[in-house]
Amino acid sequence: MRELRAQVANLSRQLEELAQKQEGAWVNVLVQVMELEGAHKRLETRVGEAEGRYSELDQQLDIMELQAAQTVTQSSTDAVYDCSSLFQKNYKISGVYKLPADEFLGSPELEVFCDMETDGGGWTLIQRRKAGLISFNRDWKQYKDGFGNIKGDFWLGNENIFRLTQRPTTLRVEMEDWEGRSSYAQYSHFSISDGFNSYRLLLGEYNGTAGRDSLRYHNNTAFSTKDKDNDKCLDHCAQLRQGGYWYNCCTDSNLNGVFYRKGEHTQNVDGITWYGWHGSLYSLRRVEMKIRPKDFNP
Repeated sequence: MRELRAQVANLSRQLEELAQKQEGAWVNVLVQVMELEGAHKRLETRVGEAEGRYSELDQQLDIMELQAAQTVTQSSTDAVYDCSSLFQKNYKISGVYKLPADEFLGSPELEVFCDMETDGGGWTLIQRRKAGLISFNRDWKQYKDGFGNIKGDFWLGNENIFRLTQRPTTLRVEMEDWEGRSSYAQYSHFSISDGFNSYRLLLGEYNGTAGRDSLRYHNNTAFSTKDKDNDKCLDHCAQLRQGGYWYNCCTDSNLNGVFYRKGEHTQNVDGITWYGWHGSLYSLRRVEMKIRPKDFNP
């Protein structure tokens, strides 16, 4: 009987040791599986990064090829005028592009942001307000040449806008408030005169969702800045509204006004305003102004 008990005890110890070894083996297997999963995720991340870099390089190569193909011997039908021209050449990803210098048109190289998605795409952005990191209370020369970061807040420059609107052009103004609601205003015609005529604004018919047309009041007015008062008022509107704009006497909109963050966005008359949507004291969260030719077909 003692011998049988000893055998049973010995067998129990062996089974316990075996169970422990098996448990240890399973733990090792699980650790190895987790390590393999981690390595797989790291590999997927690296592959994703590599694909992103390849896509970016591929786009840059396409643009370089486009620039190389842009020669002084080209005809006007071959020329790359703006984002709509790029769209027609099958560049259909929104982002930053460089329009090549064009001696045929007399235009220098120009970095632009293209919206290739909204309402069929082909839009060239001429203004954006979204971060509030830079002031738009600039002088005449800065508004003439352009300023800001093309990926962030910027003004493309009155000379560039004048050149881009030499053929029939439409304008789209997209706005977002601090509650996340969006609206837009679109004009059948948009152009500005040259610098000798103070970049005077000319607008066509309005349609959209932004309430009352709040750019109409500024139609046929010259551009004003803090150092060049061209408005139709005794007051210096550019100084009062702290921006460069087509001020009348003074505003029904002020898309180049002061960027006020939430909490301060309903207290000032010099904010980024569109009276027909939110009134004179509501400063908008985001604005984009974009143009494309009238005859554009997606």
